[in-house]
Amino acid sequence: MAASEIENFRRQISLKNAFSSLRHRNYRLWFWGQMVSLFGTWMQITAQGFLVYELTRSSAHLGYVGFAAGLPSWFFMPLGGVIADRVQRRTLLMITQTSMMALAFILAALSFLHLVQPWHIVLLAFLLGIANAFDAPARHAFVPDMVGREDLTNAIALNSTIFNSATAIGPAVAGISYALFGPAWCFMINGVSFIAVIAALWRMRLKAGEREVSQASALQDLKEGFRYVLGHPMIRTLISLIVVTSLFGVSFAVLLPAWAVKVLGGDATTNGWLQSARGIGALIGALLIASLGRFDFKGRLLNLGTFAFPLLVLAFSLVRWLPLSLAVLIGTGMAVIFIFNLANALVQTLVRDELRGRVMGLYSLTFFGFLPVGALWIGTMAQRFGETAAVLINAGIMLLLCTAIAISVPELRRLK
Repeated sequence: MAASEIENFRRQISLKNAFSSLRHRNYRLWFWGQMVSLFGTWMQITAQGFLVYELTRSSAHLGYVGFAAGLPSWFFMPLGGVIADRVQRRTLLMITQTSMMALAFILAALSFLHLVQPWHIVLLAFLLGIANAFDAPARHAFVPDMVGREDLTNAIALNSTIFNSATAIGPAVAGISYALFGPAWCFMINGVSFIAVIAALWRMRLKAGEREVSQASALQDLKEGFRYVLGHPMIRTLISLIVVTSLFGVSFAVLLPAWAVKVLGGDATTNGWLQSARGIGALIGALLIASLGRFDFKGRLLNLGTFAFPLLVLAFSLVRWLPLSLAVLIGTGMAVIFIFNLANALVQTLVRDELRGRVMGLYSLTFFGFLPVGALWIGTMAQRFGETAAVLINAGIMLLLCTAIAISVPELRRLK
């Protein structure tokens, strides 16, 4: 960014803009329901990762769980996007959220009874992935139903604020709870937390009957979505950027439980602090984007994130002091949220309304589908070459690919 752009960026930041989407009643319900639910989700993610490592002492097994959670995305998420364009999205979300709640209670029961085995966690992660494959496209496409286009970027940023507030607090609480009481209570709290978002969805007042139901087959609708994405240069580029980030960028977080023990010499509490540091950074980044309001330099801010993130991950791989590791992870959290938030907002701004569910299904696939492939890849690399080498190599690859995208599609920086 040039000096004049940085000054414009500074002037445009306003807390008055940060929460403008909360003036919509439906979005207020969603905001607070999700805040509670995602707190529980991050408690489970943190506890589950450390439980897997405790049971197996294997970085590769962390990758297996991540792969199992994301594998259903490849088979069901594009179909989930088609369904999100055909049915009431609120109804679909209530079904998926209830399914996720049931799976959390099953894992809690297995843990309380001291029956849990690594294969149980892999299987439940796979089933959770199926539910998420139908949940994610509907969740993304549901945002304009609550706020309209005028507050879309702000609502997406606030969604990230919810997610990353939970990321900042949930893992730290999970780490302490795990150390004091064991993993079962983390899973139980997650199950109970789903009640908040299910109740919020139930209480919403939404306009009915405005979406036309397609007369074509699901396969034809799916093909139309693929053709639209492949034929739209900017949407295609934005989704490619998410593929690169999911495959070679954020997958390093899969190794944090092993990193806490083997590299930093810590325990479950250390793992919780590492996970929370990422969340704090992402929360700061999301609030920063939200506070900008309806700004017109999204492409430049996205470009900043695509270079800052891999450079910070490279720095993290070389640090061996916990306080400095936490500081660098805060930076990675800020940078990656610039990528995901702004790519999401730009795709949702560019897409036609009647194709929103399908396009967001494919967008979600790039994250939830490639993240487990990246988890399996980096977990296997770490097992063979060590955690440090795996993180260094992945961050280097991402930096090279982001540079290639920036050079080949300079128009990306000019998106508003």
